[in-house]
Amino acid sequence: MNTTPPPPTRFPQKLLLSFAKAGFNTFLIILTVTVWQSGSSLVNEVGKFFSWHKTEPEIDISNLLIEKLRSASELTTAVYAMETVVPAYQSREILGVTLGTTRLLYVAYGEVKAGVDLSQLTTEDVQVENGRVIVTLPAPVILDSKIDVNRSRVYDYSRGFLSLGPDVGPQLQSQAAQETLDQMIASACQEGVLVQAGDRAELAVKELLTLSGHEQVEITTAPPNLSACPTLTSFSSR
Repeated sequence: MNTTPPPPTRFPQKLLLSFAKAGFNTFLIILTVTVWQSGSSLVNEVGKFFSWHKTEPEIDISNLLIEKLRSASELTTAVYAMETVVPAYQSREILGVTLGTTRLLYVAYGEVKAGVDLSQLTTEDVQVENGRVIVTLPAPVILDSKIDVNRSRVYDYSRGFLSLGPDVGPQLQSQAAQETLDQMIASACQEGVLVQAGDRAELAVKELLTLSGHEQVEITTAPPNLSACPTLTSFSSR
């Protein structure tokens, strides 16, 4: 007779799966009841946890001011006008002997414009400190100079005795106009047109920024380079 005891009975796998499903379903029921009881507060807290935090936008005011000032480009703040009679002459010589001289008197009218080139502004030239705007403008320069040909004219033209002087009227007129232009720039610098341009540029830029809503504005201008101006001399065109 076989007396070997029967093997131990294994716990059915299906019964284990049933217990697991029952536990999971119980967890879902408890979670649902908890959410229902807590109302929208839990949803709000979860939403806050996953929400993005937005920082305040930062704007570099100095760069905005630079672009605004640069848009004004070349700011003409002083104009120097001048009318003068310019003599010009040229001789004809043979073997060192002058046969005749051509003389021309040219009544020239021109203008010299001075100001600051705002396109040269850099980030170092515009500072914003505690609501105060500090701007250092570039040095004032001669922006433009020209002879008004419509208001200028040849006053007198002579080739001398028997018209032996060279027929160089157009050349003398062009030479007289160029020398007049150089002398006008020199005279304008001597009369302080660059200093005036700097002072008026400060007022203009300050008014521009004040109208834009900036209450505290401090404007300074770099000193002009007077050595760049031509030297004022007497007319001696040849």
